[in-house]
Amino acid sequence: MPVTSVTPRALELARTLVGFNTVSANSNLALIHFIRDELARLGVTSRLSWNAERTKANLFATLGEGKPAGLILSGHTDTVPWDGQDWSMDPLAGVVRDGRLYGRGSADMKGFIATAVAHAPLFLEADLPFAIHLAFSYDEEVGCFGVRELIADLREAGIAPLACIIGEPTSMVPAIAHKGVYRYRCCVRGKEAHSSLTPQSVNAIEMAARVVGRVRDMAEAFEREEPRYAGFDVPFSTASVGQFHGGIADNVVPRDAEFRYEFRDLPTADARAMQEQVVAYARSLEPAMRQVAPETGFRFETICEIPSFLGSADDAVTRLAMGLAGEQRTTQVAFGTEAGLFKNAGIRTVVCGPGSIAQAHQPDEYVTLEQLARCQSFMEGLAKVRELG
Repeated sequence: MPVTSVTPRALELARTLVGFNTVSANSNLALIHFIRDELARLGVTSRLSWNAERTKANLFATLGEGKPAGLILSGHTDTVPWDGQDWSMDPLAGVVRDGRLYGRGSADMKGFIATAVAHAPLFLEADLPFAIHLAFSYDEEVGCFGVRELIADLREAGIAPLACIIGEPTSMVPAIAHKGVYRYRCCVRGKEAHSSLTPQSVNAIEMAARVVGRVRDMAEAFEREEPRYAGFDVPFSTASVGQFHGGIADNVVPRDAEFRYEFRDLPTADARAMQEQVVAYARSLEPAMRQVAPETGFRFETICEIPSFLGSADDAVTRLAMGLAGEQRTTQVAFGTEAGLFKNAGIRTVVCGPGSIAQAHQPDEYVTLEQLARCQSFMEGLAKVRELG
């Protein structure tokens, strides 16, 4: 029988997690320590893996220690900020009203994390032939940085789970594909001069603009030529420039310029080859720049590289998620997740969680109690699974 209401325990945990301010710029340790302590009361030990400053941590816990490596329930603990948004309530209050839980992170994705933790006693009591792992990461929203440390820690410890369900908000419809997100910064060093003496200068803004133009040319080529991938809102790869800075005055040829750009590649495309094309074009401009001033040129920095994800409706973990969610279909999502990183680590992965991405990152973000109830039913069904396939 489907669950029609959320248990008080699951809702209490969700409200508590929303109350932790885990915007990516902040530490997530208070939330991580809270979950660690909740699991410790059940006799479960948690592994923590840290960022370089030890101000943030991932948590990995195994429910069913000693059983064959099993299934990860994964979520990120950080949220986006709410500065400048028009909220009608405190984003950290965890208000429950009109069948919804409001608050930053309620949909993305503390509702899922709370539901998983609330069902830890059930997983421990169940006669499961495999372990359930809880994996909660930091800094997903700014580049999926934390999960890389978590996966490296698992590899070092010899822990090799078979499958992973990432509880991003998909309205409980299993998602089997998303684009990658690759962001870069290009810094241009020119040579300044009075604007009446332009032949003695290298204009950093103009050189940057040439590369920006190349990024735009690539974007138009993707739209014009790239084979379509049905199911995505935009069924081809995209490229765009998001920021541009440079210059100090109208009558000074600018020495410095900087811009940031991104590629969102289809699972069938090669984002690194896209970046190599940009770098190669920039390098082709440098000889002429250096004839004027040898110190001029381009420097590229990687902001984030989140690989695309391509699963399959035929994967055992996808079939499992479909059965537990009561869904006959799968979907593809426009947003990036940690799924590609788990899959690239050899772990079969699907994305399935409560809430809608339409509410995520928005003022008055919410997840409906009906969606949390569906997630709860999902967890209760998981406790009865006899094999992962």
